[in-house]
Amino acid sequence: LTAAVGSLAISRSLVDKVRIPENGIVAVRIWQQNINKTLIVHVPVSAGEVQETGSFDLDGVTFPAAEIRVDFLDPAADGEEALFPTGNLTDPLEVPGIGSLTATMINAGIPTIFLNAGDLSCKGTELQEAINGDPAMLQKFETIRAHGAVEMGLIDTLAEAAQRQHTPKIAFVAPAKSYTASSGRPVSADQIDLLVRALSMGALHHAMMGTAAVAIGAAAVIPGTLVNLAAGGGKLQEVKFGHPSGIMKVGAAVTHSAGQWQVTRVSMSRSARILMEGAVHVPGDTLTG
Repeated sequence: LTAAVGSLAISRSLVDKVRIPENGIVAVRIWQQNINKTLIVHVPVSAGEVQETGSFDLDGVTFPAAEIRVDFLDPAADGEEALFPTGNLTDPLEVPGIGSLTATMINAGIPTIFLNAGDLSCKGTELQEAINGDPAMLQKFETIRAHGAVEMGLIDTLAEAAQRQHTPKIAFVAPAKSYTASSGRPVSADQIDLLVRALSMGALHHAMMGTAAVAIGAAAVIPGTLVNLAAGGGKLQEVKFGHPSGIMKVGAAVTHSAGQWQVTRVSMSRSARILMEGAVHVPGDTLTG
């Protein structure tokens, strides 16, 4: 959606024409209200128009298209909230009836709880039906998510979790291994750095949400987080991770000062194209008064 906003802004003349070259890239600055952050979408232009076609493949999207780079600037939570709300890169998350789980809880892009796949009796190669077709597993994830939300300070009581289903997201990671994506495409372990599966609104996502990818990118480049460790650990600048639909690459820039981590930028590539245009005809008498 973010990539589409940049393209639409140009095609609908919301960007000053003097900034649009005959051929090249236009940087469109966007205020994203749901995360209260500025993004820069780098939209390719050909013959003065938004270029939609190209050879860039984004797994989870049906057709190849032109590549649109999206930069999330300072994607961590607002100043009064820490990047790591508990102050730790990992924490033991105590969940009654499930046990103690090692978790990385981070505020970047969107509040996200990362867990190790093995601690959940998962492999990290699961596709949608393996999780979404298992009511007991979905309930397990929701219970963990609720306890994590309390630990992150997003809610005060477990009962509030039902009214706050959009955050935090919950995801599980595992070291790279080969699997077959939902499209039938084989993904080999040497093509990726790690595996990530994420749930949104109570179900496993078919690919990867953009805001959750921001959290993945931020956590991946900070040594010691579960995401970083699953990718092999150490100093990283970007990672390729396997998701149910295939592969995605995300990179980040971070700083570390006075014992605090700060994410200055997270970048990823997306695509966008116009699917349809039309008009809705409204009876004239409904517009009176």
